[in-house]
Amino acid sequence: MAAPRSIGTILIIALSGLLLGFDGSLFTGAVVFVKTQFTLTDFELGWTVSSHTFSATVAIFLAGPLADRIGRRTVLRIATVMFAVSAIVAAAANGYPMLIVGRLLSGLGVGAVFVAAPMYIAEISPPALRGRMVTINQLFLVFGIFLASVNNLAIVQIDLHPAEANWRWMLGIGAVPAVLYLFALLFVPESPRWHALHGRLDAARRILARAHGDALAERELAEVCASLAHDTRTSDATLRELWAPQLRGVLFIGVVVGVLQQITGINAVLGYAPMIFASAGRDLGIETPFVQTTLITLVNVVFTVAALLLIDRVGRRPLLLIGTAGVALCQFAAAWGFQSSGGHINAIWVLAGLLGFVACFALSLGPIMWVLFSEIFPNRVRALAISCVGLVNSTVCFFAQLVFPWQMEHLGGAQTFLIYAMFAVLGLAVLARILPETRGRSLEELEETLVRHS
Repeated sequence: MAAPRSIGTILIIALSGLLLGFDGSLFTGAVVFVKTQFTLTDFELGWTVSSHTFSATVAIFLAGPLADRIGRRTVLRIATVMFAVSAIVAAAANGYPMLIVGRLLSGLGVGAVFVAAPMYIAEISPPALRGRMVTINQLFLVFGIFLASVNNLAIVQIDLHPAEANWRWMLGIGAVPAVLYLFALLFVPESPRWHALHGRLDAARRILARAHGDALAERELAEVCASLAHDTRTSDATLRELWAPQLRGVLFIGVVVGVLQQITGINAVLGYAPMIFASAGRDLGIETPFVQTTLITLVNVVFTVAALLLIDRVGRRPLLLIGTAGVALCQFAAAWGFQSSGGHINAIWVLAGLLGFVACFALSLGPIMWVLFSEIFPNRVRALAISCVGLVNSTVCFFAQLVFPWQMEHLGGAQTFLIYAMFAVLGLAVLARILPETRGRSLEELEETLVRHS
């Protein structure tokens, strides 16, 4: 079992997920007001939402190498400052360009946290609990999304005057948790594996001993040193190394999972949820699209908790395959609901389909992607590899968010969600052939099995 100090450190790092989810999702409610405030076209609306993902994509690519140079903890501190500054800039925006600047700054923080936090948690967690510990980061993320939707709903119900103050409060409040988290980071050490990577074995030993006890610390440090000894080069990992024959298998797994997570539409659904529900009508008697959005985010939290409880018991592969199959079925259901009959959209099918989609995603693709990313790549190239597959993941997310308003306007909800469902079916077929099980094995053991003998 992990020592209490280790658990405390992991929980503080995982809180970055809460900050990421909260800050990144406040705009979901604000988008309705911003569209009217600045009279945005479909493309401008898409860019307002996806610009956040665009800068996150850039940050994801840079954060891995940067985390290798200056440390995982330092990258998290920089990201936290970005969150605070972006919230203030976006809330004070006096025009469309300034709003975009705020969104871009926020995305930089998101990308950095996406890479650094799971990496740090995986590097300090014992193998038996690693999946659960990395999933805690995802749990905090979805809980942050839920808190953002509750915050947005509360602001709408308060009905501030003037009306334009609604979206400014929604965005500006993001600075508060960012400042608090910056102080929390003062109480965590740097990753022990980062210290070992830079030859600081005494520092690595001290941190591991405080986290897991002396005996386990010595065993872990020996495994890390043995792993690093296979490559005596001291220069940073390069893109060319990632394309080495022995790494292509794990790189392909990472790319497939990274693409599948976003091409099924999760961030398009979460980013435009109030607009989706508004287009589906209010046949369910739920008061507003904001309440429906809050329900979606609550389901996201509940099933991420389920993933947390199951990931180290059931395993990564079964959860991922079952969850992806559920994603496909639920997207088909949502598409059926949008298929108008006599000019009437079946709002019950739409809501049920989207609730089921988010539940299945939260049980599988949501948390397990980052667990796999933190496990399947070797110590030496882990940061760069996570940055590269994260870049692919974020790029797909960017285009999905950018074109979603156009898709809904020109293709309609039925065709849009049918496309998502077909991507899920294709992804399920590929995963069934290539996905390994990584549960309960040390990072160095996984490297020996998946890389050197692949």
